[in-house]
Amino acid sequence: MSFYEHLIEATTTERTQLFAAPIIVDCLRGQVTPSAYLTFLGQAYHHVRHTTPLLMAIGSRLPARLAWLQGPIANYIQEEIGHEIWILNDITAAGGDAAAVQRSHPDLPAEVMVAYAYDLANRGNPAGFFGMVFVLEGTSVALALHAADQIQQALTLPDHAFTYLRSHGTLDQEHTRHLADLLEQMEAVDQAEVIRCAKVFYTLYGAIFRAIPMGDAPCS
Repeated sequence: MSFYEHLIEATTTERTQLFAAPIIVDCLRGQVTPSAYLTFLGQAYHHVRHTTPLLMAIGSRLPARLAWLQGPIANYIQEEIGHEIWILNDITAAGGDAAAVQRSHPDLPAEVMVAYAYDLANRGNPAGFFGMVFVLEGTSVALALHAADQIQQALTLPDHAFTYLRSHGTLDQEHTRHLADLLEQMEAVDQAEVIRCAKVFYTLYGAIFRAIPMGDAPCS
């Protein structure tokens, strides 16, 4: 068993709990409200806009045994720059107010998840950040493309209201393969931290979804 396979197995309970969030279950059934989709995009903006700064912080705090990750992190930064703009454009296309989202503060679950990620860079083992990468990208691969189809069908929104979900769902398929290679090269102490943090991030990410109001009668 590869380490990536072990990581998937070790986080089964937490992943199942995330996927059981009511808003995710309803979405995959084609039951979603416009306000719920816009709330999801707003909270996504508030954590995705930190991806590049977080990667920079992690890269600057790598211990000597993880210095080999500097190159992959630099490449990752190049690929992630500007993804929050996709979300703002989707918000506009879905009938929302992108400028208001930019001015707003994140809901507490998103703020806590981002704060925990920065804490890993500033105080903890930066290898744990890859637990967050595993959770976000793995969830994207598992759900994003299907969710985009279901939401679009339910809300009859244009294709350009789903740039974030569809682009990330496709891009993250490649990222997960690359992530598996990187994790395999880590020492056991860092692999253990990835597992521990992945469990935490599944819980934190799940809280973001559970905080999304279900809205009125769903479109279907």
